[in-house]
Amino acid sequence: MVNCCGLITVKNEPVPLKSIAVEVSVQGHVATVSSTLQYENQEESPLEAIFVFPLPGEAAVCRFSAKIGQTEVVAEVQEKQKAREQYDDSLSSGQQAFLLEESDESPDVFKLSVGSLPPGEKASVSLDYVTELAVQADDGLRLCLPAVLNPRYQPQGSDSGSGGSALVSSVPAASVPYSLSLSARVSSPHPICRVESNCPLDPLNYLNTEKTQATVSLAAGHQFDRDVELLLYYQDTHQPTAIVEAAQTSAKPGSLMGDPVVMLSLYPEFPNDVMSSMTSLGEFLFVVDRSGSMSFSMHNGSGAQDRIGSARDTLLLLLKSLPMGCYFNIIGFGSSYESFFPKSVEYSQKTMDEALQKVKAMRADLGGTEILQPLKHIYSQPCLPDQPRQLFLFTDGEVGNTKEVLDLVKANAGSHRCFSFGIGEGASSALISGVAKQGGGHAQFITGQDRMQPKVMQSLRFALQPAVVDISVKWNVPKGVSVTPLSPPIRVLFQGQRALLYAQLTGKSSGDTEGSVTVKYSLAEQPVENQLSFSLKPTEDTGLTVHRLGARTLIRFLEMEERQGDGEKKGVKEKVVELSVQSGVSSAFTAFIAVHKVDGEAVQGPMLRRQVPTPMLCQRSRTMSLLRSSAMPGRMQGSMAMHQRMYRGLKGALLGKDSGDDVSDSDINYRGYMGFRRPRKRNGTKVQRDSDCPAPASDPAMDPLLQLISLQKASGSWVLEAALAEVLGKTEEEVAKPKPAPVDQEVWATVLALVWLYGFKMEAQEEWQFLAMKAVSWIQAQKAASVSECVQAGNTLLGCQVQKETLGF
Repeated sequence: MVNCCGLITVKNEPVPLKSIAVEVSVQGHVATVSSTLQYENQEESPLEAIFVFPLPGEAAVCRFSAKIGQTEVVAEVQEKQKAREQYDDSLSSGQQAFLLEESDESPDVFKLSVGSLPPGEKASVSLDYVTELAVQADDGLRLCLPAVLNPRYQPQGSDSGSGGSALVSSVPAASVPYSLSLSARVSSPHPICRVESNCPLDPLNYLNTEKTQATVSLAAGHQFDRDVELLLYYQDTHQPTAIVEAAQTSAKPGSLMGDPVVMLSLYPEFPNDVMSSMTSLGEFLFVVDRSGSMSFSMHNGSGAQDRIGSARDTLLLLLKSLPMGCYFNIIGFGSSYESFFPKSVEYSQKTMDEALQKVKAMRADLGGTEILQPLKHIYSQPCLPDQPRQLFLFTDGEVGNTKEVLDLVKANAGSHRCFSFGIGEGASSALISGVAKQGGGHAQFITGQDRMQPKVMQSLRFALQPAVVDISVKWNVPKGVSVTPLSPPIRVLFQGQRALLYAQLTGKSSGDTEGSVTVKYSLAEQPVENQLSFSLKPTEDTGLTVHRLGARTLIRFLEMEERQGDGEKKGVKEKVVELSVQSGVSSAFTAFIAVHKVDGEAVQGPMLRRQVPTPMLCQRSRTMSLLRSSAMPGRMQGSMAMHQRMYRGLKGALLGKDSGDDVSDSDINYRGYMGFRRPRKRNGTKVQRDSDCPAPASDPAMDPLLQLISLQKASGSWVLEAALAEVLGKTEEEVAKPKPAPVDQEVWATVLALVWLYGFKMEAQEEWQFLAMKAVSWIQAQKAASVSECVQAGNTLLGCQVQKETLGF
């Protein structure tokens, strides 16, 4: 129970974290985020506070400090094990210490340890990071402040690691006993049109008449029921830009921080004649999360659809939108995985109908989220000749072995493109963005009241674009200046999508201050060239944001190289540690350590340890709270064996030892944060254990648009039938009567469907545009006469004014 004093565990332990204040500074396409956490020890003994929390997966943590009274201690970056040892030594000798480290399993989870806080003492901990802003389908720039950390499912047999996520202590969002405030200052080279959010905001305040600077704040009383998302809209978002940032004055010239760094934002524009022809080839694999948490609602509003229901509707739309001649398969995964077909099948009316019947039966009934095994299965299947593999991954992103998944995707990047979709609040940005980045695809996040379908169809449009090959980047700089790329080579380009490049500029030019970069590639066997010129003169007032983002980009590339087995002989880990220490940017192999040296007595016996709870959306049982609170006594690197003995002692009572169920050790996840539910029985037969979440809710009635889509044939046509008439709001007789005499019934039905779409559903055109293209192509293939007469008669029947040219005839 949570009482009025903010006591959150079954032991009624106080939470020392009182508030979080966030200040955001946005400069064009990048942001610096400063978070200040206020702690207070209201107990009678010294304590250590442990807080495990999410950050954006692409963030570069670049400063960490603590303030005790009037004394500020700025942390330094050290090799991780060395920092941990110094932290432990400091606590045992009576010093106050602060440790910030990245999870070993996922780069978007951090652990903050505040140690030896004396009774009555207050401490203020500050954390700064820089991050890129992702471009959305509507040209908005997305900044997400993760406030929700859902439990990350750990596959059986995996190591718990020591990076942080093993100690997540979660409570329902409404029970979080600390507050959150956020203010943002936005600066852009182009006017700021508007700022939107999934959370209530105070009004936007412009600071100048040009509207290039503004401030905005989160309204008071944030409920921690969602991540905080800001969408920034500028004029001319798609203009290529270049920012050259001056070197750090205290750093040695020739080092990364001692040289200027350039950040390029490129927006390749493809020739119109190439973009008008979409490919009809491909092997489309739709990989759908069917873990128990997919039964949760898409959002907290009334009438919300559950996640698996939205995924079913999206699969219907995708299956209807696929081009004839391609291949496809659907794989559902949880603790196990199931394929609709033993191998990918050719797209036809028969295979589409068979797949749709199986889609209707899909439920969130496959237990926990183990994504690695289905991916290994997919990559073990040989690719089909002349059918480029396109992977669409749908998940709520609650996995614990993110780095392992990303390594696997990168190792197979040459054989496919991967488009990823993070569903619901709290999805791991490191997983969703990382899979798309390593798989040469595009990432989308579906949160709040977003509809999944438009975002998925945008990615399908990318997947159907001709692949860009033979990409090369050439830097043109004055004599005396050399360029060292910090970004890995560009492997994928999409129409209208931004590509960010970082590079270090060493040396000086005697006179010329202009440089340029040329990107060349081949598209549909046509050579294409884009060029961007830029000034070598450093831009003012960027701090070291660009340097830190460039360092983070290089660090992530080197970390993956080290994990893929070739790092040890190359000394990659040592390079990462050196680069992390030099730039002050976090990495998997380093940690931030700050020690406040006071005249304290050595701590006698164990210090009180308090888990600061992280908000989550999954409602857990009181039993799970008991399990979690019991599983928290040890330090991150403490003995897992002790935890396992504790769980075994509780197992009989918690999982129904007397009920006759076959309970094994694997029925409990020893990580201390994975939900479970007791194996259910129906008529004496054990049913699949849904280890993430509750049973799925019933599906809402299908809306008219989805109903119309469900009636379309694989070829693109519709049949004149009662179900179609119902969608059109007519009787079957009313629909059949005005058909022009020489026109085939199927052509008439297809024209009517098109007129209805253009007449009544233009706001959803992004969802049905591929279906309409298929329908028009089918009608043209029939060489049907009197199409103009059909369109006119359809307009009269439905009360529309759609022109024949609008339909594409």
